Amino acid sequence: MFIERKGYTTLASWIIAVLILLVLLGYETYQFIMRRKALKVLNEEKFKEGYRKAQLIDVREPNEFNAGHILGARNIPVTQLKQRTSEIRKDQPVYLYCQSAQRSTRAAVMLYRRGYHEIYQLKGGYKKWTGKTKKK
Repeated sequence: MFIERKGYTTLASWIIAVLILLVLLGYETYQFIMRRKALKVLNEEKFKEGYRKAQLIDVREPNEFNAGHILGARNIPVTQLKQRTSEIRKDQPVYLYCQSAQRSTRAAVMLYRRGYHEIYQLKGGYKKWTGKTKKK
């Protein structure tokens, strides 16, 4: 009886592990689809073509922004974005960037869920930027 029970426990553990794996896989697939729907990734050349006619937002923290940012950018850290979305117009394109494109992806999904649909991201982030910059 102990052996049968142990076999049952092992089977139940495998079933739970597979279910957890399926849930994680489903979540990652959902996140991937949301990222694809939420934003368009632009190389530096395309980004430069459009950002002057849009809302250029640096979603890095203030200390990073002050150390150097793209000329004309506003600083709205991703950590404050939920509270500050009213500062961003829905009727104009939004160009986002961060240091390496991780936080700006998160910011894009947040904005998309709040009804923003023209969202663009700088491929590679600020660390790949070769255009004009400003330091505070």
